[in-house]
Amino acid sequence: MAADTPSNGPAPGRLEVGDAFRRFADFVPLMMWRAGPNGQAVHHNECWLEFTGRSAEEEIGDGWRRGLHPDDFERHAALVSEAFAARKPFTVEFRLRRHDGAYRWLLETGRPLEEDGCFHGYLGSCFDITDRKHAEEHIEKALSEKEALLAEVYHRVRNNLQVMVSLIGLYGRAAPELCRGSFEALGQRVRAIALVQQHLHEAPHIASIDLRDYLHRLASGLGQLRRAGRIGVTVSGRGTGFVEPRTANALGMIVAEIVAECLDATAENVACTIAIEIDAGAGAPVRLAIVSGAGEAAEPGRPNVPKLGPRLIAAYAAQAEIAVRGTATAEDPLELQLPETRAVGQG
Repeated sequence: MAADTPSNGPAPGRLEVGDAFRRFADFVPLMMWRAGPNGQAVHHNECWLEFTGRSAEEEIGDGWRRGLHPDDFERHAALVSEAFAARKPFTVEFRLRRHDGAYRWLLETGRPLEEDGCFHGYLGSCFDITDRKHAEEHIEKALSEKEALLAEVYHRVRNNLQVMVSLIGLYGRAAPELCRGSFEALGQRVRAIALVQQHLHEAPHIASIDLRDYLHRLASGLGQLRRAGRIGVTVSGRGTGFVEPRTANALGMIVAEIVAECLDATAENVACTIAIEIDAGAGAPVRLAIVSGAGEAAEPGRPNVPKLGPRLIAAYAAQAEIAVRGTATAEDPLELQLPETRAVGQG
């Protein structure tokens, strides 16, 4: 660190740093530095020197770079060099060795100094963000562990559901003719449960699920799960909403049950449609309206399947505190209002 400039003028190639700036910089409880037009450091304040434990003379020019973490050296140099060449502000994170030998993460911000069109170099400051970086690393590790746990749980649930489908099929084939329709309907519903879990697991952000995207993907899968081509599910409306897994799971089960009821109520060769409309206005609870457009009635003699849809839908809705009314007909759509406290934003 150069001493105050003598009265006969600054040394060749050195930028004069006045007493006023030195007093200001040393008073600020923040690591500060100043560089000349050539990018060489001409001043580090007392806070900086206390952090590094080095003298001002040792830090001057490129001397301070000896404290940079080896893994950050090239990246930092390239970014700062590019900013200097363009004379633009820059922000960069890097590790610097502290006086006790520990590397600490710093957030550095530099701004060009210009006056009357003349470039005088840069003024910069640094914040110690090590605690924040450690917190981010801890969160990232926790999220990674959570994702691994969720993946394991999903695979176990999927395997168990597959076993259940196989058992239901075995019992159904051994059951009397009049009971086989019920076994088939039960097996299809278990497959739908597995599909709901699959789409929850595949959501980009498991903690906050994009409702519109989730329902689009789920609807496509449900349309192919049972007698592909017989059913079409559309999702429309305004806005979208982000919901937690519990709400998304309940909605998925409700939609799956409406699809199953529609198929059970129509002939084998007749298509039916499900229309889902989302109303996600800003600041209001997310609402959905679902209409099931069943086709022709099932043929006479078709094995009778118990109509449990309304009871199951009410149970799924209650699990996630979803308000529900209606019968999913064109005259009386099934209306769902998601709990306001459960709807969450993302970013």
